[in-house]
Amino acid sequence: MNIPVYNMSGEVVRNIDVSDAVFAQSVNEGLVHQALVAGRANARQGTQDTKTRSEVSGSTKKLYRQKGSGRARPGSAKSATRRGGGVIFGPHPRDFSVSLPKKMRRAAIRSVLSAKLAEQELMILDELKFDAPKTNEMAKMMKALKVETTAIVALPEFDENVVKSTRNLQGIKTMPARLLNVVDMLAYDKLLLTEAALRQIEELWGGAA
Repeated sequence: MNIPVYNMSGEVVRNIDVSDAVFAQSVNEGLVHQALVAGRANARQGTQDTKTRSEVSGSTKKLYRQKGSGRARPGSAKSATRRGGGVIFGPHPRDFSVSLPKKMRRAAIRSVLSAKLAEQELMILDELKFDAPKTNEMAKMMKALKVETTAIVALPEFDENVVKSTRNLQGIKTMPARLLNVVDMLAYDKLLLTEAALRQIEELWGGAA
């Protein structure tokens, strides 16, 4: 498949061939949904915790006598019905992670990349470099490329100047190309790749595995 490459001014400088094994796959919506659910579940920490009446600090002494007061039968101050007492059926630490086989995860990523390209939401840049952090220059580039909503800028490796130029732009996220995932790609409208990042992606996910 042949697609255009843009410079930072939004001009087409040349066309390049991309791997059909990565960018020309049929979209498996069911598989993409599975990957999305797994990705969001795996992001959950599961560290919330509440104390039961056995864990709350306090005395277990009966608050007042059982009979004769005209009031409800008392328990201790640690009773869940009292202020400062334990919590009934509250959350406790648990593992929310969902296992997704490697082949399925890679196939889901290829499906999303293919959909992005088919819907003209994927753009290739010949390079992306700044001599120093320049948010204004990054904003100008986004405008030239007609990125009007949200976008991921995927880089072959960490570039401090690019990251700092992007972080104050609302709706724009930078990340290494090797860490692209279904959750992020579905959450952002556009995907911008440098040519080097593109080749890295083809190498990572272009195989059969």
